[in-house]
Amino acid sequence: MTAPSAPRSEPKPEGSGPGEPKAAGPRTDRPKVSEREARQVAEAAREQDWRKPSFAKELFLGRFRLDLIHPHPSPAPDDTARGEQFLKRLREFCEEKVDGRLIEREARIPDEVILGLKELGAFGMKIDPKYGGLGLTQVYYNKALALAGSVNGAIGALLSAHQSIGVPQPLKMFGTQEQKDTFLPRCARTDISAFLLTEPDVGSDPARLATTAVPTEDGSAYVLDGVKLWTTNGVVADLLVVMARVPRGEGHKGGITAFVVEADSEGITVENRNVFMGLRGLENGVTRFHRVIVPAENRIGPEGAGLKIALTTLNTGRLSLPAMCAGAGKWCLKIAREWSSAREQWGKPVAKHEAVAKKIAFIAATSFALEAVVDLASQMADEDRNDIRIEAALAKLYSSEKASLMADELVQIRGGRGFETAESLAARGERAVPAEQLLRDLRINRIFEGSTEIMHLLIAREAVDAHLSVAGDLIDPDKTLTDKAKAGAKAGGFYARWLPKLVTGPGQLPNSFAEFNPSGHPDLAAHLRYVERGSRKLARSTFYAMSRWQGRMESKQGFLSRIVDIGAELFAMSAACVRAEMLRSRGENGKAAYELADLFCRQARLRVEELFDRLWHNTDDLDNRAVRGILAGRYTWLEEGVLDTSGDGPWIADATPGPSTVPNVHRPVH
Repeated sequence: MTAPSAPRSEPKPEGSGPGEPKAAGPRTDRPKVSEREARQVAEAAREQDWRKPSFAKELFLGRFRLDLIHPHPSPAPDDTARGEQFLKRLREFCEEKVDGRLIEREARIPDEVILGLKELGAFGMKIDPKYGGLGLTQVYYNKALALAGSVNGAIGALLSAHQSIGVPQPLKMFGTQEQKDTFLPRCARTDISAFLLTEPDVGSDPARLATTAVPTEDGSAYVLDGVKLWTTNGVVADLLVVMARVPRGEGHKGGITAFVVEADSEGITVENRNVFMGLRGLENGVTRFHRVIVPAENRIGPEGAGLKIALTTLNTGRLSLPAMCAGAGKWCLKIAREWSSAREQWGKPVAKHEAVAKKIAFIAATSFALEAVVDLASQMADEDRNDIRIEAALAKLYSSEKASLMADELVQIRGGRGFETAESLAARGERAVPAEQLLRDLRINRIFEGSTEIMHLLIAREAVDAHLSVAGDLIDPDKTLTDKAKAGAKAGGFYARWLPKLVTGPGQLPNSFAEFNPSGHPDLAAHLRYVERGSRKLARSTFYAMSRWQGRMESKQGFLSRIVDIGAELFAMSAACVRAEMLRSRGENGKAAYELADLFCRQARLRVEELFDRLWHNTDDLDNRAVRGILAGRYTWLEEGVLDTSGDGPWIADATPGPSTVPNVHRPVH
C-alpha cells in the first residue's frame, strides 16, 4: 500500500542557514487524496497482526471463547491496596475541595482544584513510580476517573485527555528512554498534556492532514506549520502531542509523524477557547503553529508512524471514556431510585407505575453491564494476555450510546425537574439535581475518540479481518486474475474448515456452562448458550453478506453497523454473566448480581433479535435514494416556512498556515 503524495515544498528562503527549514512560507494547498488513498492511509495505520488471542475477535468469527474471560481476571493484592488507598484520598479531595456546580456556573475548573489534583498525583496515575507517578493499574485508573467525573465531567476529561491520549501513554509505549526521563516526571506532577490531531477540515480522515513538519537542513529539528481544532486541554497544556505530515525527501521517509512539543514554544498561539453544549469546564481550544521549531529528539517513533502510534495508544486509552460512562450510570440509578420513591402520582410512588419502572429497570441493568464491560476490559489490559483492541472499541461504542440513553431516561423520569437546571432547582428550594447537565455532558462521548459511526466502521474492519486476509484479493478490483485464482484456492481451504463449525456448538447443549446456573439463582447459563448461538449466527451473517456484496461490502455501512451492534450486545452479555459469577464466588452480593445480569441479558436478547431481523429487512436502499434526492434539491420545498438564524460564516473556518492575528489565550496552571 502506498501513502498519498507528500505536499510540495516552497523554495528555500534567501539566506537560510543549516538550521533553517527546507521549506518556507505557508502552504495554502491541502493534501488532495482519493477515497482509495484515504483507505490506504487508514489501513497502513492499523495493527496488522494478531499476536495474542482476542475474545471479541473470536466472537465475530463464531467462536465463543469463554475461557479467555472466565474466571474473571483479578488485580494483584498490592495493586488493589495501592488503588484503594488513592481512591480514598481522591474521594476526600473531591468531597472537600471540588464544587461541581461552581465549575458548571463559571465554565472553568478553578486553578486551585487543578493544583490540588497535581499535588494529589492524579495527573500521574498511570505513570511508573520511578518517574514520580502512582503506577495505578488500568482498573483503578478507570475507577478514579469514574469517581472524579461524577463530581463534574470536565474533571474526568481533563485527567483522561492528559493520561489516556496525551504525552504519557504514547511515550510509555513508543518513547525513547531519554524522552521518558525528560517528560514523564513532568507529566506525573507538574505539567498538563494534550493530544492534537484534528484540524478544521480534517476529522476522522487523517489522510488529508495539512499540518506540516518540515525538517531543517541539518536534520536537528522540524518546523511545524498548521492549525489544530478541538485540542482538549490545549488551553492549559504545558506539553503537546502533535500529529503533523513530514514531506518525503532525501533521508526522510515522510508521512504523518508524532512529536512532543513544548506548549510555550515561540510561534504557538491558542486562538480560541471553545464553548460547548456540555462539559462547560473543558479547556478545549484552537491551536495555531507558525514556524515552530521542534527538536528532532522530540519525535516519537520513526517518521510516518504517527497514526499507528495514535491508534495503538487508543487501544487502552479508549477505556477511560467507558469508565466515566459507567460512573454516570451509577449516579443515574441512585437519583432515579431516590426520586421515584419520593415522588407520588395517583396515590403511589412513580416507581410503582410500570411506565416508570421499565425505565428504572433499564438503568439498573445497563449500569451493571457497563461496569462489567469496563472492568473486564481494563483487567484484560492490565494482564496483557489478550489483544483488546476490539474489546476497547466495543466498550467505547456501547457505553457512550447506552449512557446517553440512561441520562435521557433519567430526565424523563424527573419530568419538568429533569429539564430544569440544578441552579434553578436550588433557587426555589429543591434538591439541586443536575440531570439535564449530565445529559449534555454525556452527549460528546458519542463523538469523542471516534464517533459512533466511525467506531462502527473501525470495529467492522477488525471483525472481517480474517475474511479479508484469506479472500481479500477476490474482491479487490485491482488484483489480476492470477492473484484472484490464488486467493480463491486459499479461501476455499479456509471456508471448508470454518463453515461447518458454524452449524452446531455448545449453545445447543442444555447442560453447557452449568457453573452459571447455581441453585437459588437465576439461570445465566441459558444466556451464555444464547451468546454462543448468536456468535455463530453473526459469523454466518457476515459470510453471507460478503458472498452477496463482495467488493461493495464496505459501502454497506448500515449492515456493518448492525453486525457490530450485535457483537457489542453479545460481548456485554458475556461480561455481565462473568462478573455476576465472580461476585457470587466472592460472596459479594452474588444473588443480586445474578438478578441484574439476568435482567440485562433478557433486555439485550430482545435488542439482538431485532438487529438480526434488520440485517436483511431495512430501508437502507430507500434511505440512500432519498438522500440523493435531498442533495439534488428535490425536497427543498419542505424547508420553507422557517427562518435560519445560524449566520453567514463559512461552514469550515480558514486554516491557512501563517502567523496568528489574534491574542493568545493559553493559560498554563502553575
